[in-house]
Amino acid sequence: MKVTGVETIAIRNIEPYRGGPYWLFVQLKTDEGITGLGERPTGHALNLNPQISMIEDLCDQFVIGKSPFQIERIWQTAYASRHDGRHPGLYMTPALSAIEMALWDIVGKATNQPIYNLLGGRVHDQLRAYAYMPTEGIWEDPEKAGEIAIKLVEEGNTACKLDPFTPFFPHPRDFSLKTIRHVARIFKAIRAAVGDELEVGIGTHGQFSTAVAIRVAKELEQFSPFWFEEPVPPENIDEMARVAAHTSIPIASGERLVTKFEFADLLKKQAAQIIQLDVGQCGGILESKKIAGMAESYYAMIAPHMYCGPVAAAAAVQLDTCSPNFLIQEYNGDSLHSEIFKEPIRFENGFITPPTGPGLGIELDEAVVKKHLA
Repeated sequence: MKVTGVETIAIRNIEPYRGGPYWLFVQLKTDEGITGLGERPTGHALNLNPQISMIEDLCDQFVIGKSPFQIERIWQTAYASRHDGRHPGLYMTPALSAIEMALWDIVGKATNQPIYNLLGGRVHDQLRAYAYMPTEGIWEDPEKAGEIAIKLVEEGNTACKLDPFTPFFPHPRDFSLKTIRHVARIFKAIRAAVGDELEVGIGTHGQFSTAVAIRVAKELEQFSPFWFEEPVPPENIDEMARVAAHTSIPIASGERLVTKFEFADLLKKQAAQIIQLDVGQCGGILESKKIAGMAESYYAMIAPHMYCGPVAAAAAVQLDTCSPNFLIQEYNGDSLHSEIFKEPIRFENGFITPPTGPGLGIELDEAVVKKHLA
């Protein structure tokens, strides 16, 4: 079997634009009629042409004419050739991730197996997922956070994430004691409302200086947060490790890191205990499996990042299902995430059920795709 062509599909998302205003899917075609599906997460990009060009160029040079079973060889050649074996960065790696996903989808379909069966088999029958806590109104009235927490628990959720500090950018920045203690009142209202029934992660975007991050952690430790996400910008792992050494709250990081090499540094320096790798950005499914294995050796857990469209989300589900150190999955799906597949990913009562179909276990609904083409 050989890969014979590549096609990109740009989807215009619907409000509230979960996963970005546009999704970019990749289809690899083979000479045996099997098509593989992947996705390059686009974030908030409004012009997809540079990303499309990168995908097409990589496929022309490294993928077309090759066996889709040679995933490792294709990945290593593409990764090293463009930059003389040096780090390709967060621009190229997501394109390579999308291609790699599509190759795995082909291999799964050719062998009639879900990808997780080709990477060790199912470890988890259900995948715990976490929701976002809406922040509208809770800054003005912290008691509203308790009301929202009750609703989340009633819906079956056991965990959520809250982004209480704004603005997100620029960073790092200072936050006053008054602001920090106001956030503490929000967490106090949540605990008063639902007790220990709901884990609550502190969501941040690398907003703090090291000193302020330590101060925030000390104030919020009393509420036993699920994690403290990217307390400082992820570029300086030593400073994140300094924060980790000063708090009992587990540090979570990884959504902006790529390849096993950056994650090795994060783990070695004990900067994070919860690894938020992004399957669509860090290098793909196999690279994510390697990162998860490295994390396992440090007794660290994975909680994959999922600000993306539904195909990259399906790839994360495949990784989660076969990873013994899976903790929880971010899930930001909306109606279009479900409608675009003939059989959507099953998310009920705070848990995702892994699909049993071959490859990624998904199939696009062409009528819905056509309706939302960008």
